[in-house]
Amino acid sequence: MGTKLVPVAALLAAVALAGPALADPPAAEGPLGGDQLAGKGLVVPAGVKAPPKTKATSFVIADAETGQVLAAKNPHGRLLPASTLKTLTAVALIPKLDRNLKVKPSRNAVNQEGSAVGLSTKPIYKVDDLFKALMLSSGNDAAMALAEANGGLATTLADMNAEAKRLQANDTVAKTPSGLDKPGQSSSAYDLALIARAGLANAEFRRYVSLKSSRFPAPKGYYEIGNHNKLLWRYKGMVGIKNGWTSKALGSFVGAATRNGHTIIVTIMRHEGYFWDEVEKLLDWGFAARGKVVPVGVLVDPLPAQPAVDQVTVRAKPSAPAVAPSPAARPGASGPVSALIIGAGVLGGAGWLLYGIRRRRTAR
Repeated sequence: MGTKLVPVAALLAAVALAGPALADPPAAEGPLGGDQLAGKGLVVPAGVKAPPKTKATSFVIADAETGQVLAAKNPHGRLLPASTLKTLTAVALIPKLDRNLKVKPSRNAVNQEGSAVGLSTKPIYKVDDLFKALMLSSGNDAAMALAEANGGLATTLADMNAEAKRLQANDTVAKTPSGLDKPGQSSSAYDLALIARAGLANAEFRRYVSLKSSRFPAPKGYYEIGNHNKLLWRYKGMVGIKNGWTSKALGSFVGAATRNGHTIIVTIMRHEGYFWDEVEKLLDWGFAARGKVVPVGVLVDPLPAQPAVDQVTVRAKPSAPAVAPSPAARPGASGPVSALIIGAGVLGGAGWLLYGIRRRRTAR
């Protein structure tokens, strides 16, 4: 498109007309997923027996296909997620990283505290290997090595938190890619169910969380790593996903199982002991209740992807300095919002501004 001259008055009028589109969207009313999910107590559909008791501080039982929340306890309680946060790491990074990319972990990655797969600083790992280490062995070293492959820790945390916002997992704040406890880090049983549902829609994610074991590269050959999720061996139809534990977070679990073509998600947080038997019973209850009860809430869908936005460059006369274009305004949580970006070149001694607008479509 060629250069177009626009008088200031006309341009200001256009900005005024565009004003409402740039305003922040109204805040959502009530808790995400439905009013019944607001409290800390047990929420069960009317007319059915409550789910089996669990020592977990919070839990969610949901239908993965419909998103219906079948029962819950303290679903939006913000708690430390421990290694269940690795589900968000995987959901955020699997689409971004080439699984065949070779990675040389740093000493910082190799020396991460807590659970580890046992990385060395040699360039012998593919991204694919590191995702296996992340989801099977719960490797904190693998989490940091993946963050490095993604451009660094700061970039990865920004990606994780942006993905959480896209999924509307608003109780979740990632401060580490591994789930190691850190001040300000949090998630909720509801958010973990949202993240799990998003992961299950990705074939690569499902492949990683379903593996019982895998060969893993070593400086001299390979060794075998096994999945920490005990239910992969003992629960019929178990898809997998992730468990976690730290001394501050206590036990947490995100799991999914499929029977007769239907998938149930169960998430628990802050369990003080051995939770596997309890999770099995919660899954059984979910399969029995699915399609027969009035749900107590819903797992909301992700926000729509941001559309391409117009970027503006400025053409000024050679004697006038160019003005850098402003960054595009980000859409609000309620949906896409168009942004009008104005660049101006100043003409010496003249009373008009020349605006040269060239539109170029870009993708987020």
